[in-house]
Parts: sequence; structure tokens; C-alpha cells
Amino acid sequence: MTTVRFLGVGEDRPKRSIRLPGWLASYLQAAPLALILGAFLLVPIVMIGVVSFWDYDFAQMYPDFVTFNYSETLGSWVTWKTYLNTIKFAAIVWAITLFIGFWVAYFLAFHIRSAAMQTVLFLVCTVPFLTSNIIRMISWIPVLGRNGLINSALVSSGIVAEPVEWLLYSDFAVVLAMVHLYTLFMVTPIFNTMMRIDRSLLEAARDAGASGWQTLANVVIPLAKPGMAIGTIFVVTLVMADFSTVQVMSGGQSASVALMMKNQMSLLQYPAAAANAVVLLVLVLLMVAAILRVVDIRKEL
Repeated sequence: MTTVRFLGVGEDRPKRSIRLPGWLASYLQAAPLALILGAFLLVPIVMIGVVSFWDYDFAQMYPDFVTFNYSETLGSWVTWKTYLNTIKFAAIVWAITLFIGFWVAYFLAFHIRSAAMQTVLFLVCTVPFLTSNIIRMISWIPVLGRNGLINSALVSSGIVAEPVEWLLYSDFAVVLAMVHLYTLFMVTPIFNTMMRIDRSLLEAARDAGASGWQTLANVVIPLAKPGMAIGTIFVVTLVMADFSTVQVMSGGQSASVALMMKNQMSLLQYPAAAANAVVLLVLVLLMVAAILRVVDIRKEL
């Protein structure tokens, strides 16, 4: 006998849930982020690539497909020297920030026992970075200038007979300002990586008779490599794209790819600047790919 159940007054009917296939649900969840990345990352990059093949004159751009923007970029010795100069800045700043950042992170992670004190000291490191990059960069001018603090102290103490000229408006000033601006981007990922190192590994190394330097070389540095790689990516990409520091701190005596692109845009040479942007992007991606081939940073992401 079939039983028929009647719903009483006020009794809700059973709700039917719509189940989507697993692959469709995953795509729908990723759609908002994909749209944002596509609109604000992929579309601008594609537009830069398209404009790099356009023609132009002193007044406007002309949609076309020409390759002389790339031939002028890759066929000019001046452009190659500019790229080499940019890579030189990136390599020097990377080496100095890696050295400073590693030891600052090592001190905070292993020599400060209290978590509260670690947080306080890390915040102290970040306080200068709450101000504008331009302000922190310009603040070096009264320190390094001909009549600045350093030259005044050297002359008054009799160490030098006349002010040192290469302290400001030189490659030294550019590197110093960049190190000041970007060291925190190396400290933070290395510190986060070192905080994840199991302290029992250090105790085991000491129990096995390893010295402090042996523990550092065989335990700490290998385990800190992912943080060092992430910091390297940050610093190198920031230095390669920096033009204001090179322009101000060198007094116009040094050049970089980003500064060259800025000058081209000021002259309305947008296709040439776009071609340089594409070449610079490819160069940076090759550097990042080389780093990722050496160090696996997926555990840190």
C-alpha cells in the first residue's frame, strides 16, 4: 500500500539543493580573481606589447606593425650600456642588501629570545619605511653633499683637505640610497623563513659537535634559502624598475633602463618606451626563472 503524506499548515516543503559539477564550481570560485588579474595585469601587458610595434612621430602614434622600435633598442650600443649599468646596480644592491638582511634577520630570529621583543625590534626596522621613498632618498643629500655632514666632519677633523666629491651625485650615492630603500624587502622574507626553522635541528647540530659557523653553513643557510630567494626577487625587480633614485642621486650622470623609458615617454616616444618595457620585462622574468630553478620557494608561498 502506498502511503501519501500530506503537509500540515505551516510545514515547509523540502528544499532541493542544486549541485554543480566540481570543475564548474572551481571555475566559478576562481572567476573573480581571474577577472581582476586579467583587467589590471594581463590587459596592460598585452597593450604594451601591441603599442611596442606601432609607429610614431613627434606628435602622435600610428597603429601599425613595425619592428624598428626593437631594432633600435637591441641594436644600439648606448642601450646595451644602459642595460648593463642597470644590471650592475641590481647586482651591487642585491649583494649588500642580502648581507645586511641576512644578519639582521639572523639576530632577530636566533639571538632575541622573547617573541615580544622580536616584534618590537622588527617594528623598529619598519618605522623608517612608513615614510615616502622620495623623502628618505632626498634626506641623503644634506648628509652626502659637498657641504654636508660627512664632508664637514672630514674637513674639520683634518682627514681630508677638501670636500670629497664622489659622495653625492655618483654611482656610490645611487647604491647607498637603494640599499637604504630596499633592505627591508630582504629582511622580511629571510626573517619569516628563519622563524620556521625547527630549533631542535640547531640543538642536534651542537650536540653533534658542530661549531657555530658549521651550524650556520650547514643548517641555517640551506633552510633560509627560500626566504633569500624571495628577497632577491623583490630587490632585483625594484632596482630594475627604479628611475627616480638614479635620476636624483646621480645628478643625471648615471642611466638606467627605467630612466631611459621615462625620458622617452616625456618626449612622447611611447612605442619606443613600450619596446624597452617588453625587453626589460623579459629580462626580469628570465632572472626570476633562474632563481626559481635554483631554489624552490613554494613552501614559503
